[in-house]
Amino acid sequence: MAKTKAKVFISEDDLYLFGQGTHYDIYQKLGAHLSEEKGKKGTFFAVWAPNAEAVHVVGNFNDWNEEAHPMEKLGEIGIWSCFIPGVGEGELYKYLITTQDGRKLYKADPYANQAEYRPGTASVVTDLSGFAWKDSKWMEERDKKDMNKEPMAIYECHIGSFMKHPDNGTEEGFYNYREFAKKIVEYLKEMKYTHVELMGIAEHPFDGSWGYQVTGFYAPTSRYGTPKDFMYLVNELHKAGVGVILDWVPAHFARDAHGLAEFDGQCIYEHPDPRLGEHPDWGTKIFNYGKPEVKNFLIANVLFWLREFHVDGIRVDAVASMLYLDYGKQSGQWVANKYGGNQNLEAIEFFKHMNSVVRGTYPGFLTIAEESTAWPGVTCDVGGEGLGFAFKWNMGWMHDFCDYMKLDPVYRKGNHYAMTFAMSYNSSENYILPLSHDEVVHLKCSMVNKMPGYTVDKYANLRVGYTYMFGHCGKKLLFMGQDFGQEREWSEARELDWYLLGEKNNLGMHDYVKELLKLYRKYPALYEFDNSWDGFEWMNADDADRSVYSFVRKDSTGKNSLLFVMNLTPMKWENYEVPVPAKKKYKLLLNSDEERFGGWGNELPAELSAVKKESHYHDYAVVLDLPPYCAAVYVF
Repeated sequence: MAKTKAKVFISEDDLYLFGQGTHYDIYQKLGAHLSEEKGKKGTFFAVWAPNAEAVHVVGNFNDWNEEAHPMEKLGEIGIWSCFIPGVGEGELYKYLITTQDGRKLYKADPYANQAEYRPGTASVVTDLSGFAWKDSKWMEERDKKDMNKEPMAIYECHIGSFMKHPDNGTEEGFYNYREFAKKIVEYLKEMKYTHVELMGIAEHPFDGSWGYQVTGFYAPTSRYGTPKDFMYLVNELHKAGVGVILDWVPAHFARDAHGLAEFDGQCIYEHPDPRLGEHPDWGTKIFNYGKPEVKNFLIANVLFWLREFHVDGIRVDAVASMLYLDYGKQSGQWVANKYGGNQNLEAIEFFKHMNSVVRGTYPGFLTIAEESTAWPGVTCDVGGEGLGFAFKWNMGWMHDFCDYMKLDPVYRKGNHYAMTFAMSYNSSENYILPLSHDEVVHLKCSMVNKMPGYTVDKYANLRVGYTYMFGHCGKKLLFMGQDFGQEREWSEARELDWYLLGEKNNLGMHDYVKELLKLYRKYPALYEFDNSWDGFEWMNADDADRSVYSFVRKDSTGKNSLLFVMNLTPMKWENYEVPVPAKKKYKLLLNSDEERFGGWGNELPAELSAVKKESHYHDYAVVLDLPPYCAAVYVF
């Protein structure tokens, strides 16, 4: 048995704060916790089930005997608890809830810190204390940073399909958290990503949900090991200088029988009105955001991952589905708010509350919204008029980028401003530019196969597209496999096609993205002013006929500014004139058409000298021969 903690008990203050929705340490009281009472070691169990007629703890320690261990109801709020001597770490258990109408429900613990390996659905008694963290330097530095002014290049990753064992005796071939730590740290350090975003860490029953239909919000999935194995992964990433962001899913939850749905025979986590409590498209339940105990469950959950596992941020999934009452619903399937509108007022208040508590207490912690509409003020300082997130995914940029890049070049001139539109609203939010897993599944094609032309053209197009992305304002996110030109769509059932790194085009793409990441982290001009025109200036945004874009990125020093020039056609433009902001020498940093990147090997001038000449609203210009499907980056 692990080292036993002091006696766990639930006080009147605990009950009061939980009822108010402000008990931010509630996970230390609810759930299963090793304890000692009257000299006997065991486990203290506590669960919120306000409508239950009776609750019992059943497990392998009592042969799942329905009557062996009844729980006591504490106060009117509906928390039940009991202490069971002799129950230690590793024991399986569930709550047997007797409903008011006499049904018996076997439920996993909503606050359990570990779950039985699927397809089992029991909870597991575990102890989170005692891990030897070695990331104090990282944590101290994190809290001092303003991430708006820091580089953020995120590698979105699904552990179960990043890499698989060819034969480790299991059908799935999963790497465990510790094995994965070694592989992912090596890769992220090589590529120079700053953060990793992990999909599907909270426990979920179905692999095909990718972790977006959760049953265990307080448990790292047992697919890849124990909670302390997950701590090891975070610790190793921090030691390597890599931040950890978790996908977090408060928008809905799985309706599996052992989960939160109708937990005590009635709807206590979800809204009881199905027009407010169910997603018809997803077949899932919607949290009741106006209920204090539910808000407490979710806000404390963010703090749980932050405090117990040292994670650096959350990416909040499907925020739009929470903000709009009619999201994904037809007439008659939703209920308007008290003002007759479609805004979910309780979800709005929830987000403000969550961000004020989390970011207000831990300013270095990132809350990132996947919000797919033009909802105003998603990102703002804590206490501002908006929702209070640190960053928002720029879904508009993503759709415009993908729609443009997949066009045959002959049609691009008619859609030229799709690529420039995002800068017209860039200063309204703190943005992340995402090319996520959602863009490479469900017959959407991989990133490289979205591109037009023959195979060599596809890779050339994507190199130019990625250059545009890294030069554009906003933090960066790539899903795994995109940085080496994975050609098949992603599937959670198989590992990435790492063998493609033996091919010229893929190795070239891999090396090119590595160069982009290196430049991105080296030059503050690419990240210091991401949400301000102080850091971005168009040189020529209007050359639709030749599908060429040029712009400059700048930092606060005015030194080491970067000029980007991109040709999105298969045509060579000879003596192409690029407006520039100053009469300086412009030195070549990156040419996407080099043979080492899989290009045709067309050379660009190593240095360009600006001449005095009125050129597209600027006083100076440089001239070069611009190869087909080529991106050039110059420093001045």
